[in-house]
Amino acid sequence: MKKTDKKYQAYIQILKEELIPAMGCTEPIALAYAAAVARETLGEMPDRVEIAASGSIIKNVKSVIVPNTDGLKGIQAAVAAGIVAGKASKELEVISEVSESQIEEMKAFLKEVPVSVEHVDQGFTFEIIAVLHKADSYAKVRIINYHTNIVLIEKNGEKLKEIFVEGETEEGMTDRSLLDMESIYDFAETVDVEDIREILERQIHYNMAIAEEGLRGNYGANIGSVLLASEGNDVRTRAKAMAAAGSDARMNGCELPVIINSGSGNQGITVSVPVVVYAKELKVTEEKMLRALALANLTSIHEKTPIGRLSAYCGAVSAGAGAGAGIAYLNGGGYADVIHTIVNALAIVSGIVCDGAKASCAAKIASAVEAGIFGYSMYQQGQQFRGGDGIVTKGVEETLRNVGRLGKNGMKETNEEIIKIMIGEGC
Repeated sequence: MKKTDKKYQAYIQILKEELIPAMGCTEPIALAYAAAVARETLGEMPDRVEIAASGSIIKNVKSVIVPNTDGLKGIQAAVAAGIVAGKASKELEVISEVSESQIEEMKAFLKEVPVSVEHVDQGFTFEIIAVLHKADSYAKVRIINYHTNIVLIEKNGEKLKEIFVEGETEEGMTDRSLLDMESIYDFAETVDVEDIREILERQIHYNMAIAEEGLRGNYGANIGSVLLASEGNDVRTRAKAMAAAGSDARMNGCELPVIINSGSGNQGITVSVPVVVYAKELKVTEEKMLRALALANLTSIHEKTPIGRLSAYCGAVSAGAGAGAGIAYLNGGGYADVIHTIVNALAIVSGIVCDGAKASCAAKIASAVEAGIFGYSMYQQGQQFRGGDGIVTKGVEETLRNVGRLGKNGMKETNEEIIKIMIGEGC
């Protein structure tokens, strides 16, 4: 692929848009970001806060520790962090700089200021509305479709910013329909590595750091450590364990940032850490590792695009298949090896549901990475899942369309039931 090709430049831009830093689980951080923008717009501390959020936001915020809060969990904690200590200009690192006194101020804020939460369904899987009141004044911020996409800023009846939203599209982002597996593989093979080096080296540095911290510390269910203790220390186990450990830390209050993929830190960790582990084991060149990471990341983004940012379909599945593609490439696999690895992996684990962000995400990540690795092992030995095997059909793009349909449409009712279970509605 030549630098002058439309897809070449688009793929680099997609990597720049998707592989960005975030501290903590991205849904609580998006709430903190909305609250921080509203607080700056209001110009003073509120005496009452109203939050409206779609079910998928509530699901993904309920059970994770918000970083830099001394262990606080949930929507109110994320909002308080954004109001008290948030720096809106830092976007998904909005609460990366918090003092001890500000943590105490957050706790006092939660005791003194009412923060109401409403579940809203206005046709958007991803929606956050934050309204901060002070006496007769108010400021309102609305985020739609992805984590930093502010479509409304309003103060005392005056609309300071308003963007019309037409369905679940990602306004202002590079066209993801330009992605296809044949072109992604060609790009990974031919890209000038200097064009992607900075983006991917940052991903390696951030995500390996939190994976290593996850193994050192005591986070959640310590899935990474359990894997190493129970399954040994071969490269396959290390790849699963280190990815899981990164999630262990991230879901349970670690204050290290990660580089996300498709709006998710867990997906960013899953798609990158196993590839780096294998690259080191195989002693490939740095260039080969960066090409494998470009392939893995773009594959995961391509898989996730038709599903959307949030779904009842576990995002680690897409990222694990992407990691499998990168590992196949590191082992000398060509295009056929890569696409069959992806299809095999998706055939194995596409049934994993997302029941919110929490400690068990790490175990799901380990399963998704295992499926990616096993999918490659199958093809190496002349085995594959074929068209007509469940959701698998002839051609990688057709199979990816089926998976997208499953995750986007088929999982809607599942998502609603999961949300009802998590917020205690009926039976």
